Amino acid sequence: MKNAIHALEVETVIFDDELSPGQLRNIEKVFGGNVRVCDRTALILDIFNQRAATHEAALQVALAQKEYQLPRLTRMWTHLERQAGGKVKGMGEKQIEVDKRILRNQIGALKKELETVRKHRRQYRTRRFSVPVPVVSLVGYTNAGKSTLLNQLTGSNVLSEDRLFATLDPTTRRVQVKNGKEFLLTDTVGFIQKLPTTLVAAFRATLEEISESSLLVHVVDISHTLAEQQVDAVDQVLSELDVSSIPKLIVWNKVDGVSDPQKIKSEAEKRDDVICISALTGEGLDEFCDAVQEKLKDFMVWVEALVPYDQGGLISTIHQVGMVEKTEYTDSGTLVKAHVPLRFARLLTPMRHLCKS
Repeated sequence: MKNAIHALEVETVIFDDELSPGQLRNIEKVFGGNVRVCDRTALILDIFNQRAATHEAALQVALAQKEYQLPRLTRMWTHLERQAGGKVKGMGEKQIEVDKRILRNQIGALKKELETVRKHRRQYRTRRFSVPVPVVSLVGYTNAGKSTLLNQLTGSNVLSEDRLFATLDPTTRRVQVKNGKEFLLTDTVGFIQKLPTTLVAAFRATLEEISESSLLVHVVDISHTLAEQQVDAVDQVLSELDVSSIPKLIVWNKVDGVSDPQKIKSEAEKRDDVICISALTGEGLDEFCDAVQEKLKDFMVWVEALVPYDQGGLISTIHQVGMVEKTEYTDSGTLVKAHVPLRFARLLTPMRHLCKS
């Protein structure tokens, strides 16, 4: 590798795995001081740093970068080892401790600031949950087409580009289905194989959006040659987030980019949890919305409630967020039989008792 580096006048060498501080230092010694050695984690952090467009994303990336740098600080002081005299070297060691203390203080400050962000997110979610509209989260490998799907369904202009990690901040938009039903659709950060643990920790506030979902939509770039490996990578991250209890719908996106679309569609039809779409052209989006509604039904509970006539607004809300099977008008109010979101069913509990009495 050293011979190839010198022959090709290479400036940077990237390893597709995480290197320990010792490995990084030893490899740089072998290659020579003019060659930058970068591991997978450092590269991903660099990309995230370029993509961070909001204050929250910048905070999360900065925290991950500083936690990554902390055990690697000694690399900055290797030049002191070549200097004569123990006094200078000792000063170098003291300087390292000063730098580490500064870095630890910066990490502490970033964590406090991110905790404030998390509180704001929790407050926002609490307000959002007061309106009982189901929340659907888009998850998937980076560049699978999640933002494009969000834009197609909501008519919004969320950044969607053919590049890695175009989206670092979760974006939530309201989707109005043709039958009048609604749900909130959240676009999340794209996953990647061997996602650095520092990033998973730093983006905890963002990833918490996933754990609060009524339904997960796993968007897969079915045209990618490594689609299966990408699915496994996403499933691995989801297992770490402990969201296995949330219902999941799999979407094979970019079906228009495969060599034999009909073959892919036939394979999807054999499974009851897969929908084929093209977020770019809009193909299959009606079927997608129908599948989401059907999956959300699994998250709902059956209620029979007697709604007094002076609370008629509840009836329209039930139609909006639930699936009404039957309504009857009685002397005491409107008898409604429907599937509704669990948190909304709790609001109807007193009326359910009225219904039984």
